[in-house]
Amino acid sequence: MRAIISSHKNFNSSKIIHVDMDCFYASVEIRERPELKNKPVAVAGSSASRGVITTCNYIARKFGIRSAMPSITAKRLCPHIVFLPVNMEKYRLISKEIHKIYKCYTKVIEPVSLDEAYLDVTNSEYCQGDPEEMARQIRMKIHEDIGITASAGIASNKFLAKIASDWNKPNGQYSIPDNAIKNFILKLPVRKIYGVGKKTEILLKSNGINTCQDLQKLSKERLSGLLGKYGRTLYSLSRGIDSRKVESHKISKSLSVEDTYMVDLTNQEQTLNELRLLYLELIKRLNMEIYKKRIIKSCYVKIKFNDFKLTTIQKSSEVINYEIYANLLNKSLLTNRKSIRLLGVGVQFNNESISQLNLDIS
Repeated sequence: MRAIISSHKNFNSSKIIHVDMDCFYASVEIRERPELKNKPVAVAGSSASRGVITTCNYIARKFGIRSAMPSITAKRLCPHIVFLPVNMEKYRLISKEIHKIYKCYTKVIEPVSLDEAYLDVTNSEYCQGDPEEMARQIRMKIHEDIGITASAGIASNKFLAKIASDWNKPNGQYSIPDNAIKNFILKLPVRKIYGVGKKTEILLKSNGINTCQDLQKLSKERLSGLLGKYGRTLYSLSRGIDSRKVESHKISKSLSVEDTYMVDLTNQEQTLNELRLLYLELIKRLNMEIYKKRIIKSCYVKIKFNDFKLTTIQKSSEVINYEIYANLLNKSLLTNRKSIRLLGVGVQFNNESISQLNLDIS
């Protein structure tokens, strides 16, 4: 879709920029090995047989390779793919340098992971207050100083800014000014909405809901009946409304990632596959600058069964790896064979001391 040409004067309220690196880990590795630029490349876990894809470049994606895919499957899809090991410490250091660039434009920064962040530039006087020019300069500086590319989205709230950053990927930017929101949102596919996964998309489409325009025809009550509490959130998002503020992270006692499934998880293989996806997202967040010196004191798995019974099982550990979570999950399933409505993984921090996290993504 062609980019909207707009003036920053059309952002009447907040000015939010969402910056997202393009294939971050893979781009960093290819930057250091330019001979791989035109080859399919994936950054994966330490074991070729048990490893999982953390990220891959766009060439590899053309073969159907994606994040969280087992390395052995990726090799089958693309026999000539180049696997490179994960180097989290290097990615953390580069992410820190990228944040120095952000701080030239605003102090209100909310990191989402090592490779993406929200910037509130509402009160920034740089570039005469033009968020589009700020985004362009930020992307240019990342390319010149770091040697990788980034995409950006500009809008008056976080929801729309994140959607916009994905609109002209890779190495592009897109703006959704206030006077364009109404028309833009109507044709937006439901799959693009934050929180709508594959299973929710299937449920919505089975009810004839394909776009935000379709969603806008439903009342809050109808959406709540269909999707529970998330239905009320969807009612607002389908109209481009998002009241969340860009906030700097505070010290937290724990960190978790979870997902609620519109179609229950009914077997162990399916559940372990979802667990792997959640674990990879947890690892991604733990490698953010704000968490890298926190000591983990325990790992836990959270499960809500189809009868809405909630259980949490944990293990004391300063080390985090997938096997810990898989063992916790299997232990819980031994005593409860019901299908699963919600699944989550998390860590609790020891707030009394600080050290380097010990992470294993294999």
